Formats: sequence, structure tokens, C-alpha cells
Amino acid sequence: MAEETLFSGESKNIEYKVAVPDKSEKYMKTVVAFANGRGGKIVFGIEDKTLEVVGMDEDSIYKTMDDITNAISDSCEPVIRPDVAMQTIKDKTVIVIEIFPGAERPYYIKSQGVFDGTYVRVAGTTRHVEDYMLRELMLEGKNRYFDSEICQNMDISDSEIEELCKSLKETAMRNTWQDSEKAKIKDVTRNILISWGVLKEECGKVYPTNAYALLTGRMVGQPVIQCGVFKGTNRAHFVDRREFEGSIQEQMDAAYQYVLEKINMGMTIKGMYRQDVYELPTDSIRELIANAVAHRSYLEPGNIQVALYDDRLEITSPGMLLNNVTIEKMIEGYSRPRNPAIARAFAYMKIIEKWGTGIPRLFAACEEYGLPKPELIDFDGDFRVNMYRKRDTNTKTGDQTCQQVNDGVNDEVNKLLNYLKLHPDYTVTQFAEHFEVSRKTIAARLKKLKDKGYIERVGSSRKGYWKVN
Repeated sequence: MAEETLFSGESKNIEYKVAVPDKSEKYMKTVVAFANGRGGKIVFGIEDKTLEVVGMDEDSIYKTMDDITNAISDSCEPVIRPDVAMQTIKDKTVIVIEIFPGAERPYYIKSQGVFDGTYVRVAGTTRHVEDYMLRELMLEGKNRYFDSEICQNMDISDSEIEELCKSLKETAMRNTWQDSEKAKIKDVTRNILISWGVLKEECGKVYPTNAYALLTGRMVGQPVIQCGVFKGTNRAHFVDRREFEGSIQEQMDAAYQYVLEKINMGMTIKGMYRQDVYELPTDSIRELIANAVAHRSYLEPGNIQVALYDDRLEITSPGMLLNNVTIEKMIEGYSRPRNPAIARAFAYMKIIEKWGTGIPRLFAACEEYGLPKPELIDFDGDFRVNMYRKRDTNTKTGDQTCQQVNDGVNDEVNKLLNYLKLHPDYTVTQFAEHFEVSRKTIAARLKKLKDKGYIERVGSSRKGYWKVN
């Protein structure tokens, strides 16, 4: 073990003990926590607060190592086989116990039982596992997935299955632009839903799984996506907040549209034409939200949160990374779906691309936009992605300069213009309700956009639509 790693301080995967405790249970909690997570090392002979090397008694060190090995083997279930080694540092000898990630989770202290004796590692400390996390460890240890489990106390009819099949295809058609690609989209059938894990067949009867409940918005306690805009770089001051309900694919699309409404839009000149350009790569925004929905833990009671600050877009999804999944691997394109049934349905609907490609494309898109590298954070049982905005109002795309359309148009009017592009058929009343202002205020903002030549009205006030020039 390299000295720089040895003295890096206690973290998710390293813990120090000045001596071997008389009662092995005092460190056995950390042993099972490492096995339930991504592994780790316990170092005996180092003071945890000062990192002073105290060392172990060299006359009895081999017996101590045997005692540790036997204690771990006897105390844990399933059996954990540690790697026990000596290391000399500053003329003193320490014992390094390495625990590898286990494949037969959950691991627990045998004398306490599975419910009381299972521990996990969170933010450098060992904690008793929460109920939802224990359920996830049990499923993972059996190579099963929550979204593919039968949804209890839910009955479905043939017509409801057909309705979902039709809805999935309609979404796939909407998300496909080329006619040649639309022609390749096949109908979804009952058997396809079974092959995905959205339905499950047992003893000749078809049952809905948790994926079916989430895709139809019928899950008891269906989670939502919480969106918010904050002034500054922390959550001290709310500017706007929304919660989106319904099926998970409807929530994802609503959250994506919300972000588009709130971020800045600029422009670029290509040839003779002016094109609108958002300050952040929109495909990456969409895929990040979609990945949060497809890969979050649905056993954890929290909600996905999409937060926009002055300096970044922050997307947080409940659930720690799965075994053998690391941030380094994700950047290289590695992916292991937590909810494969949902992932298959999302891939069919063209909501996500091939597994594992989203994070590499995110880094490439941010580099192309001239943005700082995105940040991936695994903390306290949640996973977060930060996509950073530029501090100034100018952005660059290729060789062109993009500026926010602000020549005489204030932020409120600019937001209306962005929203109008998404909803050209909205009436003045509908715009007023969305922005929570009076019809008179909206009418004044629309007039400013018309006077600037940005928009024009086609047709009547009730049956017409807004045309963006």
C-alpha cells in the first residue's frame, strides 16, 4: 500500500485503528460495510486523528494477524476472506487488512442477524443500513432488479396493456425525426414488454412489474421530479420551484422543458441565417435527466432534484452507485443499469441512447461548447452531476460568437420568447397563468417582442399561433 494512500485520511475506503480492539465487533462493522460497498482497507497501528504511526507489537504480530483473519471468517456471513499483510513505515510495522467488494450481498455480523448486523460505508463513516438499502443489497446479491419485480396489489387488463404499448410507440415516433427511421420503429407487444421486464409471466398469468407501474404513473407513492431555480450558487434563495408528476417519461420531458425555459438562449450566424443556441448542450441536459430517471434507486424514498444556479445545472438522483461502478469507469463509458426494464423502454422510446455513452458524450459536448468539465459526485447515498455554465453572457460554438438576445429585451421578455417557441399555440391567458402575472403584463411583453420583430401573430387571437422569426 503506497504511503501517500496510507496517509490520505479516513474516507469511504480506508479506516485507521491504533490497536486491535478486544471485542472484534468494534471493527467488524467496518469489515461488512466494506464488503457491502466498494471494498476498503483497515490499518491497525495508526492513530486515526493525528495519523501518527504507532505500530504493532512485532513479537506477537503474526498471532495478531491470524486472530484478525479468524475473527473475520467466524463473525461474518456470508464468509469474507480478507487479505492481511504487514507494512513497515518509519521503522514501525502496521497491519493492513484489505476487504474486497462482495458478490453475495448483503454481508452482516452473524451474531446480530441480517437486519441488525448489516452496515454500509457513507461519507467515511460506518452506519447501520437503512431498510430500503438492505432491500436493494438483497436484490443485488441475487442478481435481481426492483423494476423487474412484480408490483404488489396491482391488477391490469388487456386494454391497459394495449394502451401502454400504443403510448410507448407514440413517444418513440415523436422522438424520431427522420421518416426513414420512423419506418423502422416496430409495434410494442405484450411479449416485448415481458422480454423487457415491464410485465412478468408466471404460471400462465401476466403480472405488472414495478417498471409497468412507473411507466404508467400508477406506482403507490409515485416519486416526482423536483425542479428549482436559485439566486446565487447555493439554495438560500428560491427564484422558482416546480414539481412534475405523472409517468416517469412524462416527468422527464416536463423537467427537460423546464430547464430549457430557464437557461439563457443565444444566437449564432451560419451563412445568411441566424440560429438560436442554448447556453448549455440540450442533448446532454435531456440525457442527464433521463439517466437520473432510469438509473435512480426506486427503493429509496427521495425524489430526483434538478436545480439551476447562477453557475451550474445540478441533477441529483437517489441511490449510491452500484457495485463495481465507479466515476472513473463511467467517464470511460462503463454502465451497469440499476433498472434494466426501464432502460430498455427508454431506449425504445429514443429517450436514452446506448447504455454507457451518455457521460462520455456529456464531456465531449461541454468541451465543444467551451464549458468547464462537468463534475460527477457520489455522496451520502445519492449521485449528482454538475454541468457548469459560463459566467459571462457570451458563449462560443465553433468559430461563431453567441450572445443572449438582450438588445433592448429584458430577462422576463426573453423567458417569454423561449417559452413561446415551445408553446406557439398558447393564448395570452395561458402565458399569464404559467408566469403567474396579469394578462396585461404578458400583452406588454408580447408587444415588445413584436415591435422588435422577433415574433408575429398568425391567425386569430383564439385559434391562431405565434410565429418566431
